[in-house]
Amino acid sequence: MFLNTCILALCWAFVNTGATRFDKLKITCDNAGHMSKNLNQKETFHNLGIVPALLSRLTEMGFVEPTPIQLKAIPVATAGEDVVGIAQTGSGKTLAFSIPMIQSLGATKKMGLILLPTRELAVQVEETLRGIAGAKGLRTALVIGGINARPQVRQLAQKPHIIVATPGRLLDHVEQKNISLANVGMLVLDEADRMLDMGFAPQLNRILAYVPADRQTMLFSATMPDEITKIAQKYMKKPLRIEVARPGTTADTIDQEIFIVEKKDKLSLLGKLLNEYKGAILVFSRTKHGAKKIAAAIRTKGHSADELHSNRSQSQRQQALKGFERGLYRILVATDIAARGIDVDNIELVINFDLPSQTDDYTHRIGRTGRAGRSGKAVSFAEPDQNDDIVKIQELIKMILPIKSPSGHTLPPVKKDGRSKARNKGQGNSGGRRRDDRGGRRGRR
Repeated sequence: MFLNTCILALCWAFVNTGATRFDKLKITCDNAGHMSKNLNQKETFHNLGIVPALLSRLTEMGFVEPTPIQLKAIPVATAGEDVVGIAQTGSGKTLAFSIPMIQSLGATKKMGLILLPTRELAVQVEETLRGIAGAKGLRTALVIGGINARPQVRQLAQKPHIIVATPGRLLDHVEQKNISLANVGMLVLDEADRMLDMGFAPQLNRILAYVPADRQTMLFSATMPDEITKIAQKYMKKPLRIEVARPGTTADTIDQEIFIVEKKDKLSLLGKLLNEYKGAILVFSRTKHGAKKIAAAIRTKGHSADELHSNRSQSQRQQALKGFERGLYRILVATDIAARGIDVDNIELVINFDLPSQTDDYTHRIGRTGRAGRSGKAVSFAEPDQNDDIVKIQELIKMILPIKSPSGHTLPPVKKDGRSKARNKGQGNSGGRRRDDRGGRRGRR
């Protein structure tokens, strides 16, 4: 109750302080895990401004205790305020914007639009929305690339209440006049930093030109680069920034370590880990060709595995994800298209077979485990000349990671100068970033 009172007080303050609130006033929580332990145990979805019918539906679906981002964002959003939400991956952002959107659309008869960076994330958000909104008579439409557009045209012709889309395919439908965005009353930009990273800025600007200026906007992001601030200032009305973890924060429940291993020995070390851990395992490869090779090697060792990358059709990608979610495959090998597109409970271990091309992706990758307060494990393989990459990761997450040899012996920590007595091979970067899974496909998810 104290937190809710603070939120309402801040909302009232913003009404009286004008346009400076995004820059000067924030609701913050330094650590989402600590928030959950100290306050969230006594909180429910009641007293957050949610109507009784929607509360009943949430209870039916098993949602009882809100996560910190839900606890903070829902009262503000249901009051009609624009919101910039900064929260680590796996923090429950989907419900934080879905509940206010469903409630608002039921009252205003406007249309909702949710934009996401990847097809997989869009599919999962639409499934969650359909589960809540469908029982209330609200129709959803999923608009993504990689699949036949004709069924989407039929869905759009039925005037859905909520559209969940990736930018490229939505823009195609808008420009072909299959849908008008003139009635959008609430816009959500989810994983906004990822959309910008994937080259969607031009598409976003074009889409926003079709959306009415008189709307409510919610923007969610795991990090807060300058580009996100510019979007908020340009396209949002005095947004309230809600931050439940500093950018780059990883969950306290994730145990992290790095193995220094030669490239030729990675598959051998991977095999040892797959035998050691018996639960669901997510393996990240830097490239789609690498993901295919790793998955094949895992299967030859007798493990059930599938792969998720952009060389696969959308139906193959969905089959792999669903198979992993349902336990048909114990191991999923993926590129970074899955770093924020997998919402699977109880992943025991995340393995970074390759360090990510972009340092920020480290937190999104390992955030697939240790979700919703559960414990998890994250293991990364670094080659002997990738000391600088380790330093960048440590600077991002503000902690020194345990370093081990392939045999499991503890090695000295990696310092900022990149030197370690246990390694005498190279001290620089690994020689430039390789072309990753997104090469050649930027902005057309």
